[in-house]
Amino acid sequence: MIKPITIIGSGFAAYQLVKTIRRMDLTVSITVITADKGHDYNKPDLSHVFSKKQSIADVITIQADDFKQQFNVELFAEYRVTNIDTDNRIITANNQSFEYEKLVFATGASPFVPPITGMPDGVALTLNSLNDFEKNQQHINNAKSVLVIGGGLIGVEVALDLANADKKVTLVEPNAQLMQIQLPEYVAHKLTQALEQQEIEVYTATGVSSMTQSDDGLIVTLTNGRKIEAQQILVCAGLKPNIALAAAANLLVSRGICVNEFMQTSDANIYALGDCAEFEGQVKAYLQPTLISASALAKTLLGEVTSVKLPNMMVKVKTPNYPIQIGGKTDSSSVSRWNLDIQSQGIVAKGYDIDDNMVGFVVTQDCTQQAFSLLRQL
Repeated sequence: MIKPITIIGSGFAAYQLVKTIRRMDLTVSITVITADKGHDYNKPDLSHVFSKKQSIADVITIQADDFKQQFNVELFAEYRVTNIDTDNRIITANNQSFEYEKLVFATGASPFVPPITGMPDGVALTLNSLNDFEKNQQHINNAKSVLVIGGGLIGVEVALDLANADKKVTLVEPNAQLMQIQLPEYVAHKLTQALEQQEIEVYTATGVSSMTQSDDGLIVTLTNGRKIEAQQILVCAGLKPNIALAAAANLLVSRGICVNEFMQTSDANIYALGDCAEFEGQVKAYLQPTLISASALAKTLLGEVTSVKLPNMMVKVKTPNYPIQIGGKTDSSSVSRWNLDIQSQGIVAKGYDIDDNMVGFVVTQDCTQQAFSLLRQL
């Protein structure tokens, strides 16, 4: 009997790979082993669940049993992998053994929760998965005030969503500006103004020093000395790729699970995809790289070895009060200078490298209509 293609995980990367394989081959054996319940859902939707008053059922797109039937997979939900025997190609999960022909790590990433003096256990809520949403939804819904720690892309999106859900929101970011990796300083300043117009208190270049419990929640002391009262704390301070299982299997890991242009790890029979994979020295935790990588990996797993070639890509920031789209490379290591065209209807910011080649752009408000033409220029 031919051993199956086995996937560890059931997030976007895992299920995108399953769907792509099934578009190419209806019969190859696929096994999915996941510690989660195995439902299919769109993770980016979690950034606006509170303003839309959505439930768990609203977020799930395909129930686990239906996914299993629709895509003809063996699905082992709530199975936690404890060992991988790479020599014999055997996985152990829930004290059962599973053989594999090819193995794919799609184990995702976990929220980073910074250590904070006085923070009680269980106080720091996260919103990185369907399980997080199910566990923390009621706590957030019942809160009148929420402190969001982390002013990156997800923190900004979630803070605005909570404000639109009539919460009193405070956003704290230790860097000098919001979305420091993605935005030039002036655009970040305009984004801050837009959030403040929604009555979000924004503190940059500021962290959380300590917290104590009060009768109505928590009193949080910031590093600038200011004290904030909040009934709930939501942490959006970045993600850590889940690499422990790969490391225990003696795969090469760094920040993520190291893969080559075929998404292949240091073991020829094992691959990694999505938020857990480190490709070209980076963890590319966005949907489009995962879509492209899953398409190439599906071909490779079916015998047509295909390298992953990532084009310049675009990210839409889900901030309807201040629309932003980002294309190409906009981080400080890539951009030597910015050219800003500030218009009444928005901003067009073009980033240039040290050789004066345009490598990325940021457009806001009505100027987002120019995003695709700028992407073509890249």
